[in-house]
Amino acid sequence: MIEFDRNEALRYLGYRNTEPDAAIAESLTRCAADMQAAVQPKSVFVSFPLSHPAENALEIAGVTIHSCNLARNLRDCERVYLMAATLGIAVDRLIARASAVRMSDAVIYQAVAAAMIETYCDAVNDTIRREAARGGLYCRPRFSPGYGDFSIAHQRDFSRLLDTPRKIGLTVTESCLLAPVKSVTAVIGLSDTPQPCHRRGCEECGKKDCAFRR
Repeated sequence: MIEFDRNEALRYLGYRNTEPDAAIAESLTRCAADMQAAVQPKSVFVSFPLSHPAENALEIAGVTIHSCNLARNLRDCERVYLMAATLGIAVDRLIARASAVRMSDAVIYQAVAAAMIETYCDAVNDTIRREAARGGLYCRPRFSPGYGDFSIAHQRDFSRLLDTPRKIGLTVTESCLLAPVKSVTAVIGLSDTPQPCHRRGCEECGKKDCAFRR
């Protein structure tokens, strides 16, 4: 079972430093229970060598990536983990059914699922962090296609390299979106020097002058 972060779900619903009324709070509790019953979390991660063939260019397993933001994040790294995680297709079906009959529930389901996929990615990230530590390496914050100038088209490369259709049932659409929808792909840099990086990445960190900030 994935732990439900109520505050994170409320943030996705637009509640910042305020509590919802009783009706919304009850709906949130009910929808979270429905979502817990629907999720079928799966993940896969693999370590690959990383090279830096040119300024703002990276190469992972024969895939060349041009991104100033990602190059800054992965500076001085010689290996990376690619990861993919999904909550499963039943989550998409639950949201679709609610969209047809009760849109307010669909909005709450979306927020709950968004919070849950982040929580699940954090758990996968922690597993990767422990595995890296056994080799004396430290993780940079995870970085997903679509962040900054890191092209979302690389979702296809990550899916192919991780064999996500076969291993976790995750595919990529023609428009480079993930299916099931509540899914994530990301790259995590490995460095031999520790960095005080938040596992969720730059949007959760207040250090505005960090050299690895995207």
